[in-house]
Amino acid sequence: MLEARNLSKIYDGAAAPALDRLNLIVPAGEVFCLLGPNGAGKTTTVNLFLNFIEPTAGQALVCGIDSAVDPSAARARLAYIPEQVMLYGALTGLENLQYFTEISGADAPRETLLSLLAAAGLPGDAVRRPVRAYSKGMRQKVGVAIALARRAQALVLDEPTSGLDPLAANEFAALIERLRKDGMAVLMVTHDLFLAKQCGTRIGIMAQGRLASVFGADDVDHLGLERAYLDLFARAA
Repeated sequence: MLEARNLSKIYDGAAAPALDRLNLIVPAGEVFCLLGPNGAGKTTTVNLFLNFIEPTAGQALVCGIDSAVDPSAARARLAYIPEQVMLYGALTGLENLQYFTEISGADAPRETLLSLLAAAGLPGDAVRRPVRAYSKGMRQKVGVAIALARRAQALVLDEPTSGLDPLAANEFAALIERLRKDGMAVLMVTHDLFLAKQCGTRIGIMAQGRLASVFGADDVDHLGLERAYLDLFARAA
């Protein structure tokens, strides 16, 4: 569903590439978690899949569609949930979902939208309240409902649990697991090693624009993942 082929990005005036020949495949039913410090290339990777920036070389493919060649078709199959989900505060959760579903070109009756909000874990009593009163976790759930309404086949998440309390973060992790079981391909950027181990089926560590290490989530425990992460950057220092 998501594939990077020798994907590279060099920003004007930069001494080194922000992303250096990344090769990565995230198939349906997988959650791939990207770890790494600031400047490792994680956000650049996300921006290339979303066609927010142009690649210097290589391809970012969404369901086989090159996001730089046909960005509209690629985005139609891809949903993005940033660290801060931007919604209209004066509108309710349901009204936001209706609006973003309509502008995406999708069509769903009110009853279906309500069921999608419920599937995303939004409490029933919040559906008709203005979003300005929502917690960050509730906003994230509306974002997931938008992805479901658009029938996205792939989902990109950028620090989705940053700032969430442990209960909300655990609820969000359970929601991502349900999406994975339903066949969605998920690429998640995070600094949270615990979340990566909890949610991921595979975990990659990026350093200096390269994918330095990849682990199967079942092949490493939390302590082993932490040790691998720290050892990598201790060597780099």
